[in-house]
Amino acid sequence: MKYILQGKNIKITPTIEGFIDGKVKSLERFTSRFNQDSLELRIEVGKPSRHHRSGLIFYAELNLKLPGQLLRAEANHLDLNFAINESFGEIEGQVKKFKEKLIAKKRN
Repeated sequence: MKYILQGKNIKITPTIEGFIDGKVKSLERFTSRFNQDSLELRIEVGKPSRHHRSGLIFYAELNLKLPGQLLRAEANHLDLNFAINESFGEIEGQVKKFKEKLIAKKRN
């Protein structure tokens, strides 16, 4: 699976990139039944604007292109790592649900 990482209003540090790389590797085990060359994951992390200082200031947005399906997850949080964890958890649930639908369709 190839992935594209973008930062908005923040600098992507090697720590953030390593953390996201680990999350992508764990997501690959859920997408193993699909052709890995056709999968594309777009990740955008950052702040909505430069002047936010309080509240849910960090967000993570994921767009996963599967054959015949586009899955999307978004999360806002006080901490960037929590926002990334939350969005990857949401996309994993969507992938599981999509796989179950495919399996059920093949059985019928």
